[in-house]
Amino acid sequence: MLQGQNYNNHRKFDPKFHFVMAPLSFIVLVGTIIMVFGAVQSGENIWLSILSLLMSIVLVLAVLLVRVYPLRVQDRVIRAEQQLRHYVLTGQLLDPRLTLKQIVGLRFASDAEFPELSKQAVKENLTSEQIKRAIKEWNGDYNRI
Repeated sequence: MLQGQNYNNHRKFDPKFHFVMAPLSFIVLVGTIIMVFGAVQSGENIWLSILSLLMSIVLVLAVLLVRVYPLRVQDRVIRAEQQLRHYVLTGQLLDPRLTLKQIVGLRFASDAEFPELSKQAVKENLTSEQIKRAIKEWNGDYNRI
């Protein structure tokens, strides 16, 4: 059974990404940088070490993009979901002055709080964190990666 989600426990970590892939890719990058310096000092295998460095940079970028691109897609989906939710609750679209980060923060608000908190977010220019802290009845998002 899922634990009730709230501000303190809503962030998720994917152990395979956060504790294996990302750290290992950075270790490979650091190792190849050290290898390049060693190759330059010895005058041997310079081309191979530079090629290895380029490949490790590609690896780090790929690992980062594997994380960033799905999150961007999720943010767009969240914006569409919250736009529909606001329309169903109020008969109006969300205020266009709301930023994507604000909308992403608003997704945790209960239906009772959502319309008023949306107005407050625009009026007071609340950050996503301020919005999440202002939520009294948390609506968990258990599908976000």
